[in-house]
Amino acid sequence: MSKKINSAKRIQKLAHAFICPLCGSPVKVVELKSLVCDQSHNFDFTKQGYLNLLTHAVKSHYSKELFQARQQIIMDAELYKPLHDEFVAIIDQMPGHKVVADLGCGEGSHLQKIVDKVNAKEIDAIGIDIAKEGILMAAKNYDELIWLVGDLAKSPIGNGAVDVILNILSPSNYEEFKRMLAPEGVVVKVVPGERYLHELRAFLYEESEYSNEQTVSLFNRHFDLVQTKRVSYAKNLNQFDLANLVTMTPLAWKGKEEKIKQFMNQTSANITVDLELLIGRKKR
Repeated sequence: MSKKINSAKRIQKLAHAFICPLCGSPVKVVELKSLVCDQSHNFDFTKQGYLNLLTHAVKSHYSKELFQARQQIIMDAELYKPLHDEFVAIIDQMPGHKVVADLGCGEGSHLQKIVDKVNAKEIDAIGIDIAKEGILMAAKNYDELIWLVGDLAKSPIGNGAVDVILNILSPSNYEEFKRMLAPEGVVVKVVPGERYLHELRAFLYEESEYSNEQTVSLFNRHFDLVQTKRVSYAKNLNQFDLANLVTMTPLAWKGKEEKIKQFMNQTSANITVDLELLIGRKKR
């Protein structure tokens, strides 16, 4: 069975969870070829197995090379394994069938790692990103999940349709998150801690101060913060992984080329992962 048909069948099973990004009306899968809304807006499934639901052209700053580097850091180097374990624990604690959406999923590696580890297999997983290059890679590599090119400011997910929203080191649209979240659902936002990638920041910019205070405060204004979790550890990366780390993170975008080369030429280095999980529910 082709990826296109597989993708159409997965979305057909979950069609009630989606809406038209243009007009907000209900949608249905037609002939396993297209997603069509009540107002006849039409979105065709691609042969690669994803659905493009953008309503306007978007230029992304994220390249194919960045997503390839991210995939290798997440899947092969397993830099974020303890983070994934935290997500699995949160999802497994929730009863019954769950719809999980990674909003701002990039090339989908975080979501695939989490789904692979979840004990309760009664989940439907959706990844959405505005970068077509990332979703294309996700659909090619992880063909059992639902992958959508979409804008979080005009999300194609229906009201109250998601039980667990994941937002990992990615921009947020909290009004849309609240609309999409089920009444008893949870949103888990991951923000950098003050020591996140400290070694890279210090090497490139000779400073390492960072504060997530404003980000945490904004989250608290929109959701009831039921729990915070700190995930902090160091992992040794080899030269190949260090090059991928530099390629994948926007932290390096403004670094001097000479400094970047010096960092990448190290045989190995310890890298600090310091993250804070903000776990919230809808305000009552």
